[in-house]
Amino acid sequence: MPIANAAPATSVADPVTTLYHKVTWKLIPFLCFCYLAAYLDRINIGFAKLQMLDQLHFSETAFGLGAGLFFVGYILFEVPSNLVLERVGAKIWIARIMITWGLLSACTMLVTSTTQFYILRFLLGAAEAGFLPGVLYYLTTWFPTHRRGRIIALFMIGLPLSSVIGGPLSGWIMGHFDTVGGLRGWQWLFLIEAVPSVLLGVLTFWALPNTFQQAKWLSQDEKALLESELRKDEADATGSKHSFRDGFFNLKVWMLGGIDFSILLSAYAMGFWMPTFIRNAGVTDTFHIGVLTALPSVAALLGMLLIGASSDKHRERRWHIIVPFFIGAAAMATSTFFTHNVAATVALFAIASAAIIGAVPVFFSLPATFLKGTAAATGFALACSVANIAGLVSNSLMGVAIDVTGSSAGALWFFAGCLILSSFLVIALPAKLVNR
Repeated sequence: MPIANAAPATSVADPVTTLYHKVTWKLIPFLCFCYLAAYLDRINIGFAKLQMLDQLHFSETAFGLGAGLFFVGYILFEVPSNLVLERVGAKIWIARIMITWGLLSACTMLVTSTTQFYILRFLLGAAEAGFLPGVLYYLTTWFPTHRRGRIIALFMIGLPLSSVIGGPLSGWIMGHFDTVGGLRGWQWLFLIEAVPSVLLGVLTFWALPNTFQQAKWLSQDEKALLESELRKDEADATGSKHSFRDGFFNLKVWMLGGIDFSILLSAYAMGFWMPTFIRNAGVTDTFHIGVLTALPSVAALLGMLLIGASSDKHRERRWHIIVPFFIGAAAMATSTFFTHNVAATVALFAIASAAIIGAVPVFFSLPATFLKGTAAATGFALACSVANIAGLVSNSLMGVAIDVTGSSAGALWFFAGCLILSSFLVIALPAKLVNR
């Protein structure tokens, strides 16, 4: 009978989807932990500040300048670092970045003056330069454009996770290790939290293949399929640019830098100063401050996943950035009316974090839609370099605002305004070019 001979219906997984699931699990968890360690070493200064300023007699302005000088080193060495990565390979260069920044972060425990603080923050920025744009460029050599929104979101989960884990951990270290071995809690904080960066840097030599052709865990057929998908994606990218000159002198890259600048003004204000906001709202215990600091980061994590998935599903980028910008700006500005209310402060910064940081993976999927090869490496690094001027501006402005007016309100309103203005830069990006 025909029915008897009929084969049962089966559901066969798409080989391309299966392959990218495999690649994702091999690369993203490790890179996510690396980013977690990087960002933790960058922002733990915000927790150390709660003890550091009193012991070393630093002003808010001096702290803000020191926190911001990190980004001067970061900016100066960003593009050169990414060009070196393209030449020597991801494995060696990312490992170098992580080991050196871990060691320099640990050295911060030894500072006794503002001059030493400024020098170490500058060197830490120079050491970390190239990590984020380097990883983003590295991912473009594995994943086609239409998959990058979700993939970058998964990688960048490390950013909010660094606060989710680092907030309570930092508060606990400072509370329980204070005066142990003759060291203050903030000194133990820098020492302990530097260890993961150094260890992960060493592991990078084994965990990351330089290219998919060198991946021992891919078969020859899988490598051929991966290459086919990437070639197809490159063929679809009509008008894409490839050279260093194309990346450096591309107006759209500078526009992206301006957009990212506004993102980072707000993100760094929340990342570096959230412990201060919560303490000013009335919380004094360092562990409790750490726990409450983690809540906006949980919201940011959810925002990243939801906004990134929605952007990929609809293959739409611009409005997935603009709408979160307006929501985040409104929440951040509103928070200035509730500075002495703990619940309102945490809730409003949670909304701001979910919106602003949630849009970051979508934003970082944009450069590779019109840049390839050396232009992509240069473009990623240049956009990040321009944007990271925000680290110096944000931290310095916050410190001066608090010292001069006794409040961070003026700075936060300025950051909110920058988000609104940068929305017009997003609108100016051609939809046909970026919505892929």
